[in-house]
Amino acid sequence: MDKNDNKDKEVKKDEVVHLKQKISELENQVKRTLADYQNLEKRVAEQRRDLIINANKHLLLRLLPVLDTLMFALLHTKDKGLELSVQQFLDTLKAEGIKRIETKDKVFDPKLMECVEATEGEEGKVISEVMAGYLLNDEVLRPAMVKVGKKEILKQVQDDKDKKVN
Repeated sequence: MDKNDNKDKEVKKDEVVHLKQKISELENQVKRTLADYQNLEKRVAEQRRDLIINANKHLLLRLLPVLDTLMFALLHTKDKGLELSVQQFLDTLKAEGIKRIETKDKVFDPKLMECVEATEGEEGKVISEVMAGYLLNDEVLRPAMVKVGKKEILKQVQDDKDKKVN
């Protein structure tokens, strides 16, 4: 019986080793599955966030022309109700992460602005704003439409005058 006892112990030992390997494999499989699931949760959350951001951008881009019209009307009338409405509109946009792009007396920045006209003035400086631009969480939502100064225009005008005189 000693031989059978040893054989049984050896079989049980092999079986224990095999079961430990199987347990280890299953633990690794559970860990990989859990990691895959966590990655899926992150990806879904990121996609949901991107979808919301894009929907908000679309809505905001549709609202900005309304704000432009109200601000234009405010320039031509001194209506307190309109003034309060525009301010409330601006405050709401600010709370949503919208910030107006500052252009007055700034150097032209093609990342934030779009030049709609080059006009006489200091080279590369914004002369006037045609339409306000806005940032959404520090990303350009709509670039500012600006007129930019160009010295060449002054020089060309002067050259044309000189040619006409001669």
